[in-house]
Amino acid sequence: MDRIQSAFARARREGRSCFVAYLCAGDPDYETSLELCRTLIRGGVDVLELGVPFSDPLADGRTNQLAAQRALQSGITQQQVLQLARDVRAFCECPIVFYSYYNLIFSQGQRAYVDRLVDAGVDGLLVLDLPPEEGEELIHASRKAGLKNIFIVAPTTPPYRVARIAQAASGFVYYVSREGVTGVRENLETNIAMAVSEIRRHTSLPVAVGFGISNRSQVREVAAVADGVVVGSALVNCIGEHSADPQAAVAALEAKFAHLRGGLQT
Repeated sequence: MDRIQSAFARARREGRSCFVAYLCAGDPDYETSLELCRTLIRGGVDVLELGVPFSDPLADGRTNQLAAQRALQSGITQQQVLQLARDVRAFCECPIVFYSYYNLIFSQGQRAYVDRLVDAGVDGLLVLDLPPEEGEELIHASRKAGLKNIFIVAPTTPPYRVARIAQAASGFVYYVSREGVTGVRENLETNIAMAVSEIRRHTSLPVAVGFGISNRSQVREVAAVADGVVVGSALVNCIGEHSADPQAAVAALEAKFAHLRGGLQT
């Protein structure tokens, strides 16, 4: 099995969901970003999702927009983002998924970009603004290279498109638990279990749920119905609140992640 398959299989054996954690690569600077990745891996993250800093992150709320801004202001480059993945891969086998936007890929040449990701040890690619109907070239290049394509299903996605997305996806399917952009929310939508069930009608891939999950009870609620729980903004806030003090940022992230991950326990 590949690393993503292995992570979800291990979680199933342990009777729990996978914890997928998002950080923006290079936030607030390269060395701190690497240490934050180490912290999550030591804490037991199942899948590490790295956001590729972008000037126009359309699907991201304020928290992740500011994270991308901090990373870009620190001077992070596309080459350094790849190097971050290499540095993480050097000390662990945790699956790495890049969370990106299509312009960053198209401008570099899709096949060349995929090859660079695989060479750096990246396992999957989630392109926020690329629907599967427009992604044939990227999907073909990814399958040839062994890179998984994670696609998003939204609450507004009709059943016929769920089937189309599921057909194109590999690795896992990412269900966005609510309309809008990323960000912490006090309450989750009430139709998550029904939506996950509908996706499972069309695919045997694991289904992970994200957007808005910010506390332990929400993690527990989602973990009861989904194969994976994705948390981003609640973790990224730890960095934003301590961006001038790397040690404090690492300590805050470690504590927050441990608390949230506790929601996976039955």
